[in-house]
Amino acid sequence: MTGGAAQWSTAAGALALVLGLLWLVARLARRGGLATSGPRRIRIVETTPIDTRRRAVILRVDGREALIVTGGPQDCFIGWL
Repeated sequence: MTGGAAQWSTAAGALALVLGLLWLVARLARRGGLATSGPRRIRIVETTPIDTRRRAVILRVDGREALIVTGGPQDCFIGWL
């Protein structure tokens, strides 16, 4: 190897090592609960099939519940409960 190629391969190896360590630290932080994104604002409360294609879904959004129908030609927001 020439001097330039050796420097490039050393730099590429060091970059791969640093990126691998960053990935490992981020994965461990997520698994340990250190990297949380805060409380979720939307969650599914209940899902009920209407027919083979459509479902009625109750969502809780910021403490309020909403009813939507999904799976047809378009999704439909029915209203707040």
